[in-house]
Amino acid sequence: MSATILLIDDEPRLRQLLARILQLEGYTILEAENARAGLKILEREDIQLVISDVKLPDKNGIELSAQIKELYPATEIIVLTAYGTISDGVRAIKNGAFDYITKGDDNDRIIPLVSRAVEKANLQFRIKQLEQQVSQRYGFDRIIGQSKPIQQAIELARKVAVTDTTVLLTGETGTGKEVFAQAIHQASPRRVGPFVAINCGALGKDILESELFGHRSGAFTGANRDQKGLFAEANKGTIFLDEIGEMPLDLQAKLLRVLETHEFLRVGDTKPTKTDVRVIAATNRGLEQETNTGRFRLDLYYRLSVFQIELPTLRDRRDDIPTLADQFAQQEASKVGKRDIRLSPAFVQKLKNHFWKGNIRELKNVIERAVILADAPSNGPIELTPDLLPYEMQEGLLLNNSVTLDLATLEQQHIRRVLRQTDGNKTETARLLGIGLTTLYRKLQEAGIADS
Repeated sequence: MSATILLIDDEPRLRQLLARILQLEGYTILEAENARAGLKILEREDIQLVISDVKLPDKNGIELSAQIKELYPATEIIVLTAYGTISDGVRAIKNGAFDYITKGDDNDRIIPLVSRAVEKANLQFRIKQLEQQVSQRYGFDRIIGQSKPIQQAIELARKVAVTDTTVLLTGETGTGKEVFAQAIHQASPRRVGPFVAINCGALGKDILESELFGHRSGAFTGANRDQKGLFAEANKGTIFLDEIGEMPLDLQAKLLRVLETHEFLRVGDTKPTKTDVRVIAATNRGLEQETNTGRFRLDLYYRLSVFQIELPTLRDRRDDIPTLADQFAQQEASKVGKRDIRLSPAFVQKLKNHFWKGNIRELKNVIERAVILADAPSNGPIELTPDLLPYEMQEGLLLNNSVTLDLATLEQQHIRRVLRQTDGNKTETARLLGIGLTTLYRKLQEAGIADS
């Protein structure tokens, strides 16, 4: 098993002998004559196992064990002692050492002991790698953007993540509410538990109740077996309730009970079930206004909105659009086997001018379409240009609110679109527009597009 082992001992002959034995087993060996030198090696090298003498010139080996475990938790430690006292062994283990052995008397133990310690260290290392991968995939690093509005939202989310507080994410459709919910979960103490998500607007009342709270066998027609429900599945973790504003009123009462008592009733059950779960809810509705009309419970709104985060629209963070677009383009290019994708300045400008009613989700879809349509040249990069965009974006009909178009300009752009749709057939164009052919020719002449 490949591993790097650090030997810390002030006796050169014993250190070199042990190094030779372990090298023959295939391990990479680094050596240090005291604690200070050993710590410097640990700073710059990836060490799986430290084998250290108890009596070092500058530090007690047992104290060093505690220091190493604090600095490098995944590194395992075996302590060497000349006398093998039980008290030294107990102290070493309490300080985080994997085990201890007596110099000279435990030669038969050293190889299997090192093998087990290295195996544990490698397992810890793989777990750390997986945690980093999960963090990159679901953590705050996944959220792209340096604009002030998105950074403010991230800062709030980071602060609440380490608590167990209920969070309400608000904002338009497509602003990334589930991405934020996953990041909050991943940065919380509950990250080792499950993250369970459900769209409350996608299911009917009876199905939603069964999905959330579970049911007993025979509770209703078709209930052939017990079902736990998502609140039970999410125990010790996080449940994300998307589109919470769509939840029926009687289910809102059940959700309020969970938030207040941490228990719920399965459908057909009489005995409550306990659950330890954090709730993150999301909505694109104005829940406070919904409470005024009676469509949402006021008491539930207060419980959910303990900590509210408003996610910015893409229109409010236009400076992030080039970075987001490039990221989506590279991701989609790798999926379809295209490489070296570049976005032309004109393409980026069109993206920045678009209204983005669907926000990030809409941008992602537009980029996916453009990458698929882009033709690979015989040489050089594939360039995304405005002609790959949907017609309304090519014409610039949906601009930001700071740009005003007069009625005549809008009319000209609409005529161009219909002409394109009819492949230049003016008779058909006039019919679709509901105007006479003579009127169409006059408008084309006025717009300078008579030959279109």
